[in-house]
Amino acid sequence: MHDYQREFIEFMVRSEVLTFGDFTTKSGRKTPYFINTGRYRTGEQIHRLGATYARAILDRTDIAFDVLFGPAYKGIPLSVATSLVLASEFDRNVGYCFNRKEAKDHGEGGVLVGHALSDGERVLIIEDVTTAGTSIRETVPILRAAADVSLAGLIVSVDRQERGRGASSALAEVADEFEMPTFAIVTIDQVVEHLRGREIDGRVIIDDETDGRIAAYRAEYGA
Repeated sequence: MHDYQREFIEFMVRSEVLTFGDFTTKSGRKTPYFINTGRYRTGEQIHRLGATYARAILDRTDIAFDVLFGPAYKGIPLSVATSLVLASEFDRNVGYCFNRKEAKDHGEGGVLVGHALSDGERVLIIEDVTTAGTSIRETVPILRAAADVSLAGLIVSVDRQERGRGASSALAEVADEFEMPTFAIVTIDQVVEHLRGREIDGRVIIDDETDGRIAAYRAEYGA
């Protein structure tokens, strides 16, 4: 792992975004860990988050894109923060846009806010976490209805490395289904490897019991 990935894992813990306990995912699975980017709540946190996404994106030299798209709702601040950092710290001025949950029937109308998509533009989707791929399957038709765009890829904060509809991971299934690269800032394997037995602010985040529960969950749902 790169240093920024290790720092990102600890940043998620300190921000109470990455937590361990008993949770239920959107797909209905009972999970011992949860990633909730809705818990980022300060300017400093969202700036650091955008900087980490930007670094992970630029590390992928095979990814070429013109626009960042953040699916509502959690993808909205991600697209804004990342595009801001790309412009201010990496001299990459790209457009960003996001969708409304309901189409606006007055003013400019429509579903999308921000950059107006044009035919041929390469769109990189930026999400928090993909467990089953449901939100991406809802997102792609919105983009394709707006313009004849090219899907540059999908980036998420953490790859849970769980099965989607079949034996492959949800990210792998999305990649195959929409013929685009998918990647994450870190994987759950990297998270567990870094946090197992490690103290952060005087507390061991993944002790033996939690490690065992994660292993059991991965054995059942892991890709």
